[in-house]
Amino acid sequence: MTASAPARQLPAAASSAPLPSLLTTGLARGRVELRTFFRERETVVFIFALPAVLLVLLGSIFGGQSALTPGVTVGQLFVAGMIAGGIMSTSFQYLGIGIAVERDTGMLKRLYGTPMPHTAYFVGKIVQVFVCMIAEITLLMIMGVAFYHLQLPSSAGRWWTFAWVCVLGCAACSLLGIAVSSLPRSARSASPMITLPFLVLEFISGVFIPFTSVPPWLQRVAAVFPLKWMAQGLRSAFLPPGAAVLEPAHSWEHGKMALVLAAWVAAGLVLCVRTFRWQSRHR
Repeated sequence: MTASAPARQLPAAASSAPLPSLLTTGLARGRVELRTFFRERETVVFIFALPAVLLVLLGSIFGGQSALTPGVTVGQLFVAGMIAGGIMSTSFQYLGIGIAVERDTGMLKRLYGTPMPHTAYFVGKIVQVFVCMIAEITLLMIMGVAFYHLQLPSSAGRWWTFAWVCVLGCAACSLLGIAVSSLPRSARSASPMITLPFLVLEFISGVFIPFTSVPPWLQRVAAVFPLKWMAQGLRSAFLPPGAAVLEPAHSWEHGKMALVLAAWVAAGLVLCVRTFRWQSRHR
């Protein structure tokens, strides 16, 4: 009789155990997101290989041309722009399409009904995005240094610029990706609806062509969105100071750049809160 008393107390002890913290749950969810991402080979190839392939193609065609300022080639401009495009691809495009698919298949609805804190789902997505962003940046930087004479930042100040542009840009694009995931009515319409505006932004923001070749009215349109400022910030980190003359304002405009990216982070957060849905419209 006395031996069985501790056994009867086990359920009560187990029920009083503290629940995992939000950070612990979010990191655990991040590991799930990473495993899921890297198991989808087609998605991995599309996200990582496409910017690298485009860099090779564009760099091979235009890379040796002068960029209208001494010591800078079009290939170096392409590398900086392509890194910005890669950041937006791993955040805005992937999250916008991926979350729309999860909503359409009912996965979000099932997660909503679990004991997991809802915020942990978004923490997991951000963890996955930042890991993929670092991998994408590393791949494109290695290619840029090896094939297109890209010069890595030569001072602590330039590395700091590189870091805050990447972090702010990735945060803004991630929040916008979560927000726009509510626009597609089905998983089938998610890819074209989100990829088309992303491609347009890449063309007018100096990713696929030098920004100086973009018509002035399209430059003004691009300046509204974060991708243009991400590309400009990365150019300021990788290119010599004299390359600032290639920008419309003939300067890097770091203060304005930080303000625009921070404003998009705030706007993206508001849009996420107001528009995110756990259930598909037709369910």
